[in-house]
Order: sequence, then C-alpha cells, then structure tokens
Amino acid sequence: MYVCICNAIRECELRAAARTSCGDAEALYSAIGRPPQCGQCVDEAEDIIAEERTSSCHPILASTERALQPIHAWFYFPLSCY
Repeated sequence: MYVCICNAIRECELRAAARTSCGDAEALYSAIGRPPQCGQCVDEAEDIIAEERTSSCHPILASTERALQPIHAWFYFPLSCY
C-alpha cells in the first residue's frame, strides 16, 4: 500500500526506515530521499512509524549522523516492497 502518493512511498519502505532511522515522518521521508510534498500523508505516516517502532524488535538508531544519511532501497528494504 502506498502511504505517500506524491513521493510513491510504500508502507513497507516507511516501516523499514522506521526500524533503521530516528526522527518523525518528515525526517524519514528525507532519509529515504523523498522529502514530503503536500503533507496530507504525514499523520498516517506518523501512526505507521509509531506502530512499527512499538512492535519492532530492532532498536532505533540514536546516532544523528546515521539518521542524516540517505537510505538506499537496494540495501535496507525487503524484496517484498518491490
């Protein structure tokens, strides 16, 4: 399912980013390399991020340096996203 139509961000991409980066929806969009456009999806994205971080066994990286680096889809996202 697409969370953000403007940037073609899928739910699985957002969940993967939530597991590997810190920050809110806007920060994760930027980390993915697609900053928010119209903003209509941000509330739903925040809910998905919170849900993923609550249920995830993986700790969220606290390093600011790591959070600012772009996420490369070929490395971080499971094949089921494509």
